[in-house]
Amino acid sequence: MNKINDDTRRRRPLIRIGVIVIMVIILAGGAGYYLGTMGQHTAHIDSGAALDGSGHEHDETTLYTCGMHPWILTEEPGTCPICGMALVPKRDDEIEEADAGEREILYWRAPMNPQEIYDSPGKSAMGMDLVPVYEDEVIGGVQVKIDPVTQQNMGIRTAKVERGPLTHTIRSYGHVTYDETSMGQISTKISGWIETLYVDFTGQAVQKGEPLLKIYSPDLVAAQEEYLEALKGSSQGRSSGLFSSSRRRLEYFDVDEEEIRELETSGEVKKNILIRSPFTGVVMEKKAVAGGYVKAGAVLYHIVDLSNVWVEAHIYEYDLPLISVGLEAEMSLPYLPGKVYKGRVSYIYPYLQKKTRDVVIRLEFENRDGGLKPDMYADVYIKTSPGDQGLYIPTEAIVRSGERNIAFIAREGGKFTPREVTLGISLDGGNTQILSGLVAGETIVTSGQFMLDSESKLKEAVQKMMEMKEGPAVSDQADDFFNGMNMDDLFSDME
Repeated sequence: MNKINDDTRRRRPLIRIGVIVIMVIILAGGAGYYLGTMGQHTAHIDSGAALDGSGHEHDETTLYTCGMHPWILTEEPGTCPICGMALVPKRDDEIEEADAGEREILYWRAPMNPQEIYDSPGKSAMGMDLVPVYEDEVIGGVQVKIDPVTQQNMGIRTAKVERGPLTHTIRSYGHVTYDETSMGQISTKISGWIETLYVDFTGQAVQKGEPLLKIYSPDLVAAQEEYLEALKGSSQGRSSGLFSSSRRRLEYFDVDEEEIRELETSGEVKKNILIRSPFTGVVMEKKAVAGGYVKAGAVLYHIVDLSNVWVEAHIYEYDLPLISVGLEAEMSLPYLPGKVYKGRVSYIYPYLQKKTRDVVIRLEFENRDGGLKPDMYADVYIKTSPGDQGLYIPTEAIVRSGERNIAFIAREGGKFTPREVTLGISLDGGNTQILSGLVAGETIVTSGQFMLDSESKLKEAVQKMMEMKEGPAVSDQADDFFNGMNMDDLFSDME
């Protein structure tokens, strides 16, 4: 048994060497076959020549191509190896001739502001010479050429790049609240007992000067007696200092002017003094109770004028630069479908909500009919206009890959060029602002652009594969491959 194990250990190095040699032969043969096939296929596509069975090239006047994949060229009819469509004859006028010596100027832009774009040379807003932007500087991929029949089958639709006012409507939610500038609090300045209560429930509407309650106060009775004595015994009449001070005391106790005149006329001290409302509004809180004792300074009523209300709407941070005081706003309520209230932005709070991470803005609305009630939820629409004019395209025309945004430009001869664009804000009407990459009047694809994007990427990938023949030799790649491998780990399981 020991002898057998010794023989096995002596043979392991030979086994390893044999396996490595076999792997090298297989990889080298596969790489040679791949390069040979790619070389023939590349020559076939570049020159339009075909190889016969003996390996000799022969010229053909008619070549066949695929309408969806124009880089597929064969000398015989058949089907496309990618999509399976029938190949069609390629006309001579379809052969693309690129003039490398002449560059096409796409548009002109300001050197200090890439978003300032012009159709012709001149001066920027800062007085600087405009800089040309060439077509090859903004192309985002490989150009695709598709015949009209295939375009119709793909459902390709186009639209123009427009320049016009940029209108963006912010949609948010809010709730109705009180106008804090129209809130009032009624409290007594004397201590006493409430004997009669005229406004006796929460929600009751009151007018300025309307009676609220009658209160008995010993201090108020003494103030009336002092006033009558000053009025009767003053030799100087009503201009005396005692008379003036006693009258001011009644006024400081919030005794109404009408009550004072009645006291002067009757000459009799009243046990109860009537307290009237100094505000117009709705009673939101009532603490006065008939027969109850109140101390000086105690709050009896809270009254709010609801003829105008505030609406606090919530705006996210990215919309905050578009908001300014004075913007028109519209509001609708779930319980009143179809009715729209119109108001304005009156204030932007200078801080964010900690939990929701949004900014509260205040809107003001008239509420003459009382339809807007505090704590109602509302749908808010604010129309903004970040700039006077700007470029915009339909949002559906944008191909978003996550890393960049692409729009396809439709050119003459069925050519479509992908163009990388910089997006701005979303606009009303299903449009998106374009900051750079397009010029007003250009034709863009709005439907079928995803298939064009796939074809452009596929064509780009095929071209990169064709360029592999100009890279390092396969033998060098194989050496790097084996140098990076750990042969001991590879054969560890064989032991």
